[in-house]
Amino acid sequence: MDEVPYSVGEGPATRVSLSLPEGTAEAIRRRVGKREFSAFITEAVERELRGQILDEYLADYESRKGPISGPEQQRASQIFDEVFAEEGEWPAAS
Repeated sequence: MDEVPYSVGEGPATRVSLSLPEGTAEAIRRRVGKREFSAFITEAVERELRGQILDEYLADYESRKGPISGPEQQRASQIFDEVFAEEGEWPAAS
């Protein structure tokens, strides 16, 4: 498998085909307007990917070190957000 040259949120824009239920698409248009539709979808997808990356990290950590408490999970999420906000990027999803 080829390595992805860009991390989440990086690289030039590329066109993709996306199918959504009409009600969902219309709700997005009403909320953000037609011109901001793509930006809204991009932000939502990036949030999901970042959440999955954090979940993968925590699952790996728990498999090696044991269970993580709720407060520890919240702290890990906060640390991830702070570190990657400072660096301006998140790693690519695996």
